[in-house]
Amino acid sequence: MIHAHMTAWFLALILFFVSLGLHKSGKEKGSKIVHMILRVVYLLILLTGFMLLSSINISIMYVLKAAVGLWVISMLEMILIRTKKNEKASILWIQFIVALLLVLYLGFSLPLGTDLF
Repeated sequence: MIHAHMTAWFLALILFFVSLGLHKSGKEKGSKIVHMILRVVYLLILLTGFMLLSSINISIMYVLKAAVGLWVISMLEMILIRTKKNEKASILWIQFIVALLLVLYLGFSLPLGTDLF
């Protein structure tokens, strides 16, 4: 289940940047399709994450990781929406980078994660 969760996250990041690139290149229809696929991947991330949480003894660090993971997903969505509305999203990008680094650190340092740290 961990591998499915990590794969879904990786796929979400790729689809996010593809949707952003399509929008900036003027291909609105393609960007919209990729954005909808990305929303389905969000559901896969949430499903695998909740399945992982339910399979372990939940500690406060896993709850914190889940909350930061939701923060990352919300930043991805808000950046795409603001970019499509041609609004400024620099604060959201900063939040996204901070949240992504934090969730990666928590995910890889907790006992259920891969031994990177």
